[in-house]
Amino acid sequence: MKRSIKWFPILLLLFVLSGCQEETTPKDVIRMVRAVQVSDPTEFANRSFPGQAKATQEVDLSFRVAGPLIAFPVNVGDQVPKGQELAKIDPRDFEVELRNVQGQLDGEIAVLKRAEADYKRVTNIKKKDPGAVSQAMIDSRRQLVESTRAAIRSLRAAVASARDKLSYTYLKAPFDGIITATYAENYEDVKAKQPIVRLIDHSQIEMIVNLPESMISHADYLKTSGKVLRVRFDPFPDREIEAQIKEIGKEASKTTRTYPVTLVMDQPEDIKILPGMAGNASSTAPPAGMQDQPDMVIPETAIFSPGDNKTYVWIIDETSKNVNKREVKTGKLLSSGITVLEGIKPGEWIATAGVHFLKEGQQVRIMSSTVEEVAK
Repeated sequence: MKRSIKWFPILLLLFVLSGCQEETTPKDVIRMVRAVQVSDPTEFANRSFPGQAKATQEVDLSFRVAGPLIAFPVNVGDQVPKGQELAKIDPRDFEVELRNVQGQLDGEIAVLKRAEADYKRVTNIKKKDPGAVSQAMIDSRRQLVESTRAAIRSLRAAVASARDKLSYTYLKAPFDGIITATYAENYEDVKAKQPIVRLIDHSQIEMIVNLPESMISHADYLKTSGKVLRVRFDPFPDREIEAQIKEIGKEASKTTRTYPVTLVMDQPEDIKILPGMAGNASSTAPPAGMQDQPDMVIPETAIFSPGDNKTYVWIIDETSKNVNKREVKTGKLLSSGITVLEGIKPGEWIATAGVHFLKEGQQVRIMSSTVEEVAK
């Protein structure tokens, strides 16, 4: 009887521990996943993307030295060619500095000529009559030659610096452009690196539009197809301008999940597109080659291989939000993703991040694309 009483606390403890273990067994959780809906290249037809015009080159010009302005011949709206003088600082102090260091350099060159002649003379005497001059005298003459040469190197650098400073008193246009702003007045004392004038290159216009994740994969085809996009700016609704893709952004916005794509177009001759003008870019039809392109392009991060020499993606069921592994056949790798030859079709949702942590049949929740959707 006593022996059974001794075993009772141990059995009770084991029962409590087993109950706790059952209660702490982790349940399957709904995993948040980044996903994208596979799109058809023909979706570009009749879609428009808003954007804003900007100059291909725009710069605030400033002097690299300080001083009073004595010439400021340009005004806002002036068109200037490359190399035209835009502003000028009083150069007299810099001219004086250049003359001073140039004079010092000329003096040291004269000293060097005398020192070299003197050194040559004493060495010749030493050869003819070794006892006529001491070795210390020869060493002294050689040292003078070397020190004078060093001084000349330093002065030549000072002359080059003074000449550069003098050239910095002239502010010139680095490219053909138009003056859009001035930040100083003539006869004003300006500081080094103080903005003086703003110049933009208006020969070409850029426009940044944002493509959704589902369509950015096709941007490579648009880029290589040339001027397949058309842009209409709000001030000129009846004027259509040909544009092409210049650059494709590689990182999506954290709030909208869209990618920035830069378009470029030539400045029309009959109208003037200015930076800041709003407009819309569109394609009335898929570009040649893209229309007949059956391959889907998806983010490379959506592809995974569990070790059976096959390639898969996770398909997300729109109703149940469960994921299912599906084998796909991939093609070539593009800068915007990887082509899929077989296995998926437009409209299906696929997981694009964390694919190695999902499991068959797991329920997921697609991360919202916008702040508004998250709020819902």
